[in-house]
Amino acid sequence: MSENTIKFGIIGTGVVGTSLAILLEKAGLECIGVHTRGKRSYDHFRRYLPKEQLGLRQLVMESDLIFITTQDCNIEEAAARLSQERDIKPGQIWIHCSGSLPSGVMCQDPVLPVGYLSLHPLQAFANIDTAVSVMKGTYFGIEGSSPEVERQGEKLVMLLGGIPLKINPMKKSLYHAGAVVVSNYLVSLVLLAVKLFEQAGIEREDALAALLPLLDGSCRNIDKLGLPGALTGPIARGDAGVVARHLQSMPEEMRTVYRELGKLALELGKEKKLLDRVSYHPEGLNDLEELLNDLGKETKQ
Repeated sequence: MSENTIKFGIIGTGVVGTSLAILLEKAGLECIGVHTRGKRSYDHFRRYLPKEQLGLRQLVMESDLIFITTQDCNIEEAAARLSQERDIKPGQIWIHCSGSLPSGVMCQDPVLPVGYLSLHPLQAFANIDTAVSVMKGTYFGIEGSSPEVERQGEKLVMLLGGIPLKINPMKKSLYHAGAVVVSNYLVSLVLLAVKLFEQAGIEREDALAALLPLLDGSCRNIDKLGLPGALTGPIARGDAGVVARHLQSMPEEMRTVYRELGKLALELGKEKKLLDRVSYHPEGLNDLEELLNDLGKETKQ
């Protein structure tokens, strides 16, 4: 099947489905139409691509690829409805973009002449325009029902300008949890930092403005130096006194998060071997471990 003849349909016209349709059409594939329950999202889709609403029967008869870009909780239902249709085009591939669900959730009937593929973009999409602009260079987690289906997935990712990343479907929840930590919980960490600034008397708007360049610098360090090279700060220096003062000054409810993150920083510090330098306090490592394990050394100055 050459790229110029591939026809695809979309079920669900949210940000991901719409942006994929736009980019795949630009790459030479043909979107034959969409199937969606949401009038508002469909109207928004048509502003970018004037495609018709189609029934599921027409989608399964004419498409080489069907993208199920609904919410995760609706993927199995959509696949079940597709499975009930007759005259499914042989060799068709059904694709979902969930980071947490394996491709196998779409397999409702093992005798169907269909392949199953999961393509998960490791990217945060705020809106359609942003999604289209950042797709190039984005990693896509890939796993499918066969090596051939996965090869087709890799081709699709490269057509989108992305980078394929093979993942184990049995450990997909761990993969997705890692993505959520970076994409979602990083925002939560910024909130924690802003709250600490607010405790110090700094307005939220000023706190965020001051912290963003620091966040940007940390991300650049990770990009250039990797792990553990990007680690800086008191734990990297083995400075237990600073960590003790941090814990002593902050509200109790924030200490647990600080300690758990500190333990990870200490793990990096050990790997980096900064804590072994003779210029550090000889008890620094032990003091840090006791502080981060809540062993009563918060008053150490």
